[in-house]
Amino acid sequence: MDVSLYSSAAAMNATERWQDMVADNLSTSSVPGARQQEMNFSAVQAGASAAAGAAGNHFVIPFAGSATNFSQGELKATTRNMDVALEGPGFFTVQMPDGSKAYTRNGEFRLNNQGQMTTNQGYPVVGSSGPLTFDPNKTAPITISSSGEVSQGPDEKGQMSVMEFGNVKALTNGGGGYFRADNPQQAQPKPATATSVRQGFVEESNTSPTLAMASLLTSMRMFESNQKVMQMQSDRMTRTINDLSGA
Repeated sequence: MDVSLYSSAAAMNATERWQDMVADNLSTSSVPGARQQEMNFSAVQAGASAAAGAAGNHFVIPFAGSATNFSQGELKATTRNMDVALEGPGFFTVQMPDGSKAYTRNGEFRLNNQGQMTTNQGYPVVGSSGPLTFDPNKTAPITISSSGEVSQGPDEKGQMSVMEFGNVKALTNGGGGYFRADNPQQAQPKPATATSVRQGFVEESNTSPTLAMASLLTSMRMFESNQKVMQMQSDRMTRTINDLSGA
């Protein structure tokens, strides 16, 4: 077995996944609150041994894993009172079409025809006693305090459900800037205590398009380098077979 071919193929697979991830990061770099996906590389032992303790039968191949970068993005002031940003590790709670809850940092909200505060995708924003709902016939301004208490003029409408997680790595990435706590015991959700709400702001994505483009170029060069290694090894094997066969 030619170990170099396996190693090169594994490296090409890893860099291809890296390219896909960087492309996804670039596509969401303009989405408020989006979280950057990062690739990490390591080596794993492979191969089999004919006898316990036998040497020379093991080798290592590259392995690529992914993780979400939950660092805070920059806050950008807007002129909309329905734009809300979070300072701290918390997440807004939204209700998905199947009735389950998801969590997002994208606070670019709006009102639907029923007066409910929703995300751009139409998912209701959850408050202390259900979806936050306003009277569409009233012109009183909507105000949101730093603790997430929501009012329409003098009428209190509830408090935004902002959650923090003891282990954000346990959150499942649902795509589109939404995360799920499929295993609450691992994610450890709790009402936010270290997060403040900022009305009239949106949090920008924590992806740097410049760094993402540099990573994309690096991954492409790594892919091409390993492709050349595979071609070299293939040519070497062809020459060896021809020499042994006397062709």
